Amino acid sequence: MARLSWIELGEAGPWRWVLVAGVALLVLLGVGFGAWSWYTVAQSRGLEAVAEAGALAQDALAPQGTAAQRDAAIKKLEEVIARYPSNRLVPEAAYHLGNLRYQAKAYKAARGAYTLALAKGAGSTLAPLCRLGIGYTWEAEGKYGEALAAYREALTRLQSTDFLYEETLIGLARAEELSGKLVEARETYRRILRELPQTRRVDDIRGRLASLESRAR
Repeated sequence: MARLSWIELGEAGPWRWVLVAGVALLVLLGVGFGAWSWYTVAQSRGLEAVAEAGALAQDALAPQGTAAQRDAAIKKLEEVIARYPSNRLVPEAAYHLGNLRYQAKAYKAARGAYTLALAKGAGSTLAPLCRLGIGYTWEAEGKYGEALAAYREALTRLQSTDFLYEETLIGLARAEELSGKLVEARETYRRILRELPQTRRVDDIRGRLASLESRAR
């Protein structure tokens, strides 16, 4: 069947707009399918690259990991995050990067990686780990006021049944103690014993509390 020219379409009557709309719709569908296919391929490649970088990070963070492995993993993670910034595994990659940088004592850079993971939508399990990591970086730098703020912020998002609740409370108590806020530290240690009486660290916590109480006399 011969194709109608645009002039012939103009003379063909009202139905010409239906035909034009149909052609336009087919073009849009073609563009949309092409874009979706490209996005799917990019996501798949990104997933593979991020997973590979994550495996390198796990090896580097293992007890037998070396500084060379750590540096290689950091480089790989930085590359995949830059190349696939919208990939759904970027939060995990950024978290691994934070851990590696923390291990390398690059605390400010580690904090940036944890913050990136949160900004990229770290999930309900990963987000508390990132917030706790941020507290650790401040504490490692001796900036206890910032560490206190980070631990307190993390606690506002946790319930007593959450798996990092105890660890975050201990971080808070430790930062309070290190910053000279001994009254607050004693109360936080008591809070741990009160809210988590079955903690496996009960002896350590009672020891810290006894030490603080003896210093207060």
